[in-house]
Amino acid sequence: MWPGNAWRAALFWVPRGRRAQSALAQLRGILEGELEGIRGAGTWKSERVITSRQGPHIRVDGVSGGPGTVIFPGLPLPHLSCCIHLLSFTSGILNFCANNYLGLSSHPEVIQAGLQALEQFGAGLSSVRFICGTQSIHKNLEAKIARFHQREDAILYPSCFDANAGLFEALLTPEDAVLSDELNHASIIDGIRLCKAHKYRYRHLDMADLEAKLQEAQKHRLRLVATDGAFSMDGDIAPLQEICRLASRYGALVFVDECHATGFLGPTGRGTDELLGVMDQVTIINSTLGKALGGASGGYTTGPGPLVSLLRQRARPYLFSNSLPPAVVGCASKALDLLMGSNTIVQSMAAKTQRCDSQQGRLGGGETWFRSKMEAAGFTISGASHPICPVMLGDARLASRMADDMLKRGIFVIGFSYPVVPKGKARIRVQISAMHSKEDIDRCVEAFVEVGRLHGALP
Repeated sequence: MWPGNAWRAALFWVPRGRRAQSALAQLRGILEGELEGIRGAGTWKSERVITSRQGPHIRVDGVSGGPGTVIFPGLPLPHLSCCIHLLSFTSGILNFCANNYLGLSSHPEVIQAGLQALEQFGAGLSSVRFICGTQSIHKNLEAKIARFHQREDAILYPSCFDANAGLFEALLTPEDAVLSDELNHASIIDGIRLCKAHKYRYRHLDMADLEAKLQEAQKHRLRLVATDGAFSMDGDIAPLQEICRLASRYGALVFVDECHATGFLGPTGRGTDELLGVMDQVTIINSTLGKALGGASGGYTTGPGPLVSLLRQRARPYLFSNSLPPAVVGCASKALDLLMGSNTIVQSMAAKTQRCDSQQGRLGGGETWFRSKMEAAGFTISGASHPICPVMLGDARLASRMADDMLKRGIFVIGFSYPVVPKGKARIRVQISAMHSKEDIDRCVEAFVEVGRLHGALP
């Protein structure tokens, strides 16, 4: 007779390889069920393949196009006397969903700066910053970012997601409190989850609720109000003047994520704190190099010198991530040079996105105001006076199908649905670039009207 345990082990014995196959089969079944649920909900996200440089006119795999032109106003190349650059190529697909707000991802000087950095400093550092991963160009870019934002110091990260992941855990302790807008970006939410501070969430842009939360948080050592400067899904701007007033009243610090503001909001593109006149009242800014500032990658924190020094010692994404590649650093540095040398492109951006009070859709210089034309056609556009112009549709399948039909008409836009936005709030997020011409914007509006009527989104 076998002992009881040995008998049971023999009865249920399965070869190790077969057990592994069984576990893998179980995993596949679970994953396929999850994926089928996404498809069934109409929220499946496909990836279209671009076969050209990023820009207002692009080539898309499988979609035909015609002639197009990219114009860079007011930013002359050293070897040209004119202030307009033309890059002509074959593409009839208009891109209205990139974060390339200033068109600098394909600017000749930005590209050349990246090539020069690649040649001089190599492809990468094969190291984190504190070991052997800091080059002179990294320190120069950090100093330039601090000057641009008029702050004491700055620290680079692989992305702004990493900057947000590194900040709160390093700065805040169980004695502190963080107060966050309920619609803050996912990276802010995840960063706050990593820290041990007491967490308060106030209703979106609701200053009465923020004040109530600040009153409740008075018992904590530090109080940090965290908000996006411009909210990427809705195109609205945080009321920083009121936030800073409340922070001053209740002894709190202010943190602003400026990813969708740096480079183009404010008279000289410094962001929402410049736009609203509170640059001296915002304590900490996190932002990105991957949108307006060249569009490659990278993020940063800028603020008080001791804070930046602490982040270099404690921020885990900084300590355990490779340094930014030299080419990325070179591109971002040149983008900042262009911005600090001229605000012409920033003014062009503002002219194309302001709301038209007269509803005639025209600016004095002849530019089309996208929001006004879309609203006049009957669409609901979220936000105000920002290049992000969400066309609110509600239904996820409707947003996806309309985006597909827009592409057939030569307009590249994407439908956004849950979990990127709340359920029932699906939309097509349109983003205006300084490089879009009046004719580009007119063509986009005309396509929206045609597709909207086809799908019943317009009468």
